Amino acid sequence: IPHMETIQNTNTLFQVAEVELSYKSNIKNVDRIKVSNSREVYNLLLANWDKTKIEYVEQFKILLLNRANKVIGIYEVSSGGTTGTVADPKLIFTAALKLNANSIILCHNHPSGNLTPSEEDMKLTRKIKEAGLLLDLLVIDHMIISNEGYYSFSDEGRV
Repeated sequence: IPHMETIQNTNTLFQVAEVELSYKSNIKNVDRIKVSNSREVYNLLLANWDKTKIEYVEQFKILLLNRANKVIGIYEVSSGGTTGTVADPKLIFTAALKLNANSIILCHNHPSGNLTPSEEDMKLTRKIKEAGLLLDLLVIDHMIISNEGYYSFSDEGRV
């Protein structure tokens, strides 16, 4: 029955997973929030941040924007421990490309309330900004937030 084995191998040879990418929104473009400065971004992020976690665990999120700087969505990339979280660039760009974003704003909180960026924060910002350039996806800011305030890489000339 070698012939039967060959038929079975041929059937499995071409089996692959089907990939489907989708994005669905119930918000009309005219109703989307437009952001034009870091204060507006901070207020929007703070209003959408889980208040039980902002001073407890570090989280990394991205704000996804269209060409008119209207917010398409906020995506939580990761949630970690009290002193850090992993921001996987693949997850960041997967979300941005899926939503056809024109630009993104990186954001994470420091549970300690210290808004000074670490060397790792600066390295990650450069890495994601450079990768975004290859995709025509602008990284327009990276914000570190707490309940008391924020640090904007853009405002400080670091993006």
